[in-house]
Amino acid sequence: MTVFGCAFLVLIGNRYLSESLTLISLLDTFGSENIAANARDFFIYSEYAHFHSLLYWVLLLNFFYLLVPVVIIRWYLKEKPSDFGLNFKVEKGFFKYYFVFMIFMLVLVYWASTTSSFQHKYPFYNIHHSDQLFPRFLIWEIVYCSQFFCLEFFFRGFMVKGLQSKFGVFSILIMTIPYCMIHFGKPMPETIGSVFAGLILGYISYHGKGIVPGFLMHITVALAMDGMALWQKGVIG
Repeated sequence: MTVFGCAFLVLIGNRYLSESLTLISLLDTFGSENIAANARDFFIYSEYAHFHSLLYWVLLLNFFYLLVPVVIIRWYLKEKPSDFGLNFKVEKGFFKYYFVFMIFMLVLVYWASTTSSFQHKYPFYNIHHSDQLFPRFLIWEIVYCSQFFCLEFFFRGFMVKGLQSKFGVFSILIMTIPYCMIHFGKPMPETIGSVFAGLILGYISYHGKGIVPGFLMHITVALAMDGMALWQKGVIG
């Protein structure tokens, strides 16, 4: 029940509090006019408003995906976050399967990158010329990757490990349902693919000790998606 309750909190928080306009609205509601005015300048009127909004989005995601579950694990469940996958252990022989999986995924990413819906969606911090790659796009990609570590911990660590004792291998299926739902609004092939990715990464976490394998797979695909989108649009290459 603790894991399910935390999942409700995290998913609702990420959905409704991670937008900068929501933050501004809350500041207005609670009478913080000066802070709200500064937030408008930062998130709306600034030359780099979109960049700032994306950074805020990732910050909120990381807060809910990582800090909230860790607090619950440590101070409510009285357990170790490392027992929920928050460690840096990599099983022997992982990289052999990693390279095979990545070759398969990169072929799919290349195919997806040829579609207009994919090119319209990615990268989230869109640029139009190669001279815009540094420094903000590079900073964005680094921050973007941090989100995948926190996401992997929440879904493949906290949910799978937290439900494993009660539901066994079905904890993977339970986790995959909300994981698929957070992809709603993205291109349909990606949303369908998230089901298979969730099951595969969940299986790896279920039989492993940490979330690093899933994190490495996730950021490789994510960086390839952004890179191929920019390549298809002629920004790089």
